[in-house]
Amino acid sequence: MRLFVALDLPWELKQRLAFLCGDIPGARFVPAKNFHLTLRFIGEVSAAQAEDIDHSLAAIRLPCFDLSLAGVGTFSKASRSSALWVGADRDTALTHLQGKIESALRRAGLDPERRRFTPHVTLAGLSNVPEVKIAAFVMDKNLFRAAPVRMTDFTLFSSILGRDGSVYTPEVEYALE
Repeated sequence: MRLFVALDLPWELKQRLAFLCGDIPGARFVPAKNFHLTLRFIGEVSAAQAEDIDHSLAAIRLPCFDLSLAGVGTFSKASRSSALWVGADRDTALTHLQGKIESALRRAGLDPERRRFTPHVTLAGLSNVPEVKIAAFVMDKNLFRAAPVRMTDFTLFSSILGRDGSVYTPEVEYALE
């Protein structure tokens, strides 16, 4: 099983993000149904590990909070843009939730995450896309801001990689108080 923990976004926000997509030939835009904010990528685990992960995540008790998305940017590999994203305002509640998830997963036996948490929603994967096109897109869309949305839960997803893109399945939702 290939797993990750994320905030599943309300459909209205997913539709709003979908309106940003396009205008970059060669970009692999994420389907609106797959938009999410990853809190922790887990990767391949056994059924027993998945059960331990579920039990650890179910013990998290935190209040609901508002999530705000704003701005557009890119991640790069070897001086080439590799992903296009919409950022999330890094606030105390989001950072606290991500930290609690990280602690819960370590208690479940997972190695600590090595990458720094950068809250975002991936819009597209980029490979061999002219940097000038990416820069123009970012400049055009960088003032994007969505109204805050109330996050009432977080989700453990499974992921199956396919030729036509990934298929994400919500396995368990964990309520925030």
